[in-house]
Amino acid sequence: MTEDNIREFIAAHTWTFAKSMPKIPHFYVVRDKCRSDEEFVRVVTYMRKHGEARAFFRKTYTYLDVDGWSYWTMGNPLWDTTIINRSQIK
Repeated sequence: MTEDNIREFIAAHTWTFAKSMPKIPHFYVVRDKCRSDEEFVRVVTYMRKHGEARAFFRKTYTYLDVDGWSYWTMGNPLWDTTIINRSQIK
């Protein structure tokens, strides 16, 4: 998996606006709606290996920045991870 593979995954999926959190605008893609579970797992694994830990309120998540966007999961074990989030870097 390379950053180009990550870019291709990003471009190939529809990112949904998180309407329930309008004051923290971000988008997400759901594992079950991805074109392949194996690809989703590879992307999350890459994010966690190459990302950077950052605090978000009282929690710390691993963020991967790509082309002006930050990507993260909620930190659940890989088998229980169902969403990749993204927000534009300001």
